[in-house]
Amino acid sequence: MREYVAKIKGMTCPHCAMKVKKVLENAGYKDVQVSLDKGEARFKSEEEVFFEEVAEAVSNVGYEVVELKEA
Repeated sequence: MREYVAKIKGMTCPHCAMKVKKVLENAGYKDVQVSLDKGEARFKSEEEVFFEEVAEAVSNVGYEVVELKEA
């Protein structure tokens, strides 16, 4: 299983972080942890994850992924 870190712009409150966590879980990612302080989400996936798919999921709830890298 691979672990990823996505830098996310636009989260300003715990509710924002919860929305991002839920959308990533619904997209099938595992062990999702969102840090409002760091402006990032960490998650795991069996499959290789691509920037575009994470960016699209997160943008659907109003936030922007500015970077995605393997942890």
